[in-house]
Amino acid sequence: MKILFIAPYIGAIYGGTSKMVTDLLEGIGRLGVTVDLVTTNANGSNTLDVPLNEWITRKYYRVQHFDCWYRDDFIISASLIKWLVSNINNYDIVHSQTVFSPMISVTHLICKYFHIPYIVTPHGMLEPWALSYKIWKKRIYYKLFENPSIKNSSAIQAMSSLELKNINSLQLQNTIFIPNGIHCKEFETLPTPEIFYQQFPKTRGKTLILFLGRIDPKKGLDLLAPAFAKVHNQFPDTHLVVAGPDNIGFMDKAQNYFLQAGCLDAVTFTGMVSGTLKYAALAAANLYVAPSYSEGFSISILEGMASGLPCIITTACNFPEAAKAQAAHVVEIDVNAIANALIECLSHPQQATEMGDRAREFIFQNYTWDRAAHKLIQVYKTVIDGKPLPEFLG
Repeated sequence: MKILFIAPYIGAIYGGTSKMVTDLLEGIGRLGVTVDLVTTNANGSNTLDVPLNEWITRKYYRVQHFDCWYRDDFIISASLIKWLVSNINNYDIVHSQTVFSPMISVTHLICKYFHIPYIVTPHGMLEPWALSYKIWKKRIYYKLFENPSIKNSSAIQAMSSLELKNINSLQLQNTIFIPNGIHCKEFETLPTPEIFYQQFPKTRGKTLILFLGRIDPKKGLDLLAPAFAKVHNQFPDTHLVVAGPDNIGFMDKAQNYFLQAGCLDAVTFTGMVSGTLKYAALAAANLYVAPSYSEGFSISILEGMASGLPCIITTACNFPEAAKAQAAHVVEIDVNAIANALIECLSHPQQATEMGDRAREFIFQNYTWDRAAHKLIQVYKTVIDGKPLPEFLG
């Protein structure tokens, strides 16, 4: 069995989606399945410094990058299209990552022409908020391109139970529920917080609240600013860390939210953090917050919980299971609800610590890349054999 992944980008600046793709590839490859990834060299306002048009061998998979033209998230690569036409018949199934992307739409057309089955993972782009953002452009594109190509897919992967419900509400069939995960070994021992303090000395000695995600309208920073202002007034030693890339030029607006709320001096914008620095940020943090308007299934939330942090997330983060397991505060998309949950954690540190411990155990037991890879391989085999999708994945 040979699997081909295609993603329009995997640059770290694009946030969690890129990490999801590469971590899942590693999980699948570790189980002995041949899996390749083709993508572009897009990376925000720059390009990745990588070899083009040749395979790069990772430990468990191969990746090949192609040059592209892009503006913001609109990415197209003539050389990648040419490669797909010449090589797609070498694979048993194609797994495409994200939607509302010209490269993915073209890939689906090529798959249809060559009779290669394909699976679609929307990564939250079919959520109600995401569909309503830039609604007129998306409505036209969805009707002309996305809806037909998604309907022709062999399976649509939802990464949360709520995303599954929302996709089904669009009258799309062949949905499967396979959530994201983490590599447990990355969270067994976190690095010393000192690494983070040295890079950002203003955070030393503070009670740190960590936001880990892209600087983007859907991430709810307009809600977090007044919520954090209320928290900071009651707990002056708190400091908010906003850690994530700005790949759409939203930083000035985001910072202005905190300026207007009167708490900008208690906020550190780190830009993108990765590798050891990211894990040191998780080690340094006391609380984690995700005030999102829309998510598919956030990797950074799993990382916060796996790090043992008390987490405050909105209902739009699509993780009701965390609330049911008492492993996180899941609150409405509302300034006061976010502020009150943060204040409750700060007012009752012992209970917050216990919730963080439950979160860590909950993620380690239920949300790993090994589990996700095992379930996906079941789906691949079913599709290739021409059988109906299984109702339950073990």
